[in-house]
Amino acid sequence: MSDQDNSANGNTGDEGDTPRKPTPAELKQQADDLLAAAAAANDDGADTADTSEELDERSEEEKIADAMAALAAENADLKDKLLRAAAEVENIRRRSEREKADAGKYGATKFAQSVLAVADNLRRAIDAVPDERKDGSDDVVKSIIEGIEMVEKSLLSAFEANGIVPLNPEPGEKFNPNLHEALFEVPGTGQPGGTIVQVVDTGFMIADRLLRPARVGVSKADEGPAPGGSVDTTA
Repeated sequence: MSDQDNSANGNTGDEGDTPRKPTPAELKQQADDLLAAAAAANDDGADTADTSEELDERSEEEKIADAMAALAAENADLKDKLLRAAAEVENIRRRSEREKADAGKYGATKFAQSVLAVADNLRRAIDAVPDERKDGSDDVVKSIIEGIEMVEKSLLSAFEANGIVPLNPEPGEKFNPNLHEALFEVPGTGQPGGTIVQVVDTGFMIADRLLRPARVGVSKADEGPAPGGSVDTTA
């Protein structure tokens, strides 16, 4: 390599391949270039950061809005479920109270229905004794009747203690299909049709429900003249 080439590369012939030290002016220029490049890079980074921050803020707001909407929907759903559950609990409570009250009132219904025949037979036994034998002249008959009446009284007392009361209409009352059962009609009674003329079996009520209707005989309506009066067939 020639001396001229070494001089152009900053090398001298005495120093051989050792690089030449830059001058102070060159160092200052290099430093200024580095500072300018760093400042430019810093400005570009700041602009990019600001833009990224603005995008992040918008995304976060959208996320917050979406989260609030989801929470509101979930809250409404939970509130609806809570109200439904509360209503169901209240319905169960009312139904339980009603069933408890009904059990207290009507719990003896099936048992009473199975025992009504006993009450009927006791009354039939008493009614079967002729009136002339009930005057007390026959001590045996008197004792039997008194015993049956005591049993009937005890049974009716047990019924009453369980809310079961007799339903015994009087002859002359108007027939009520909600309380009475008509077994037969009696013509020629002189009373309006549908009037009770005989009580066959006493009815019973349990609380405010009909346990068994009273079985009765009712008067039959008298047949009046044909509409338009009688027809003269004489000629």
